[in-house]
Amino acid sequence: MPIKAALFDFDGTLADSFAAITASTNYVRQSYGLPSLPEAEVRGYVGYGLDKLMADLAPGAPVNEAVRCYREHHARTMVAETRLMPGVAETIRELANRGVKLAVCSNKRVEFTRVLVIALGLGDYFAHVLGPDDVGDRAKPDPAMLLEGLTRLGVSAAEAVYVGDMVVDVRTARAAGVTVWFVPTGTTENGEAPDLTLGSFDELLQLLSTSPPLES
Repeated sequence: MPIKAALFDFDGTLADSFAAITASTNYVRQSYGLPSLPEAEVRGYVGYGLDKLMADLAPGAPVNEAVRCYREHHARTMVAETRLMPGVAETIRELANRGVKLAVCSNKRVEFTRVLVIALGLGDYFAHVLGPDDVGDRAKPDPAMLLEGLTRLGVSAAEAVYVGDMVVDVRTARAAGVTVWFVPTGTTENGEAPDLTLGSFDELLQLLSTSPPLES
């Protein structure tokens, strides 16, 4: 069955947002008298939702309070410190032009993701941008967000692919019955490999549907 839709993780897949995440994490840590962490260390904790990130990296702080502190800082800094991954802008634009249905399913707070998608010039191409907020705060690897994305796009699991960069994306896609591909920065653990690891982001243009371009 041909693939009609592609759903994407955000952090590490579409955008390099680790500098922004690290800055906000360290702002919280400093608020509680903890030393700053390097981006390389913070990166290893990203992907499982903000509550877990704060629980892991702001030990001793009340999670709800740490989350609120993080969000206040992140809203001020995220746009300036987030960049698209190489090849993303051109590839997403072309996939949309070909008629591939596109959505984002990220564990980032959805209001942040929506702001960033627009700020990074992708707002015209994604039909939906979803986060845990849209499915009762059920973050990946719970498949609820991905299943909601399929419903909103009007496609079956067999007609879609989920593109991510972490083992949590593999687990989410498997639970939803969706094929999962990794961008080149992806890593695996515990033997949980994706169905395919891309050589580059623009390889999606070779793998996905080449329907006639949409009329402008």
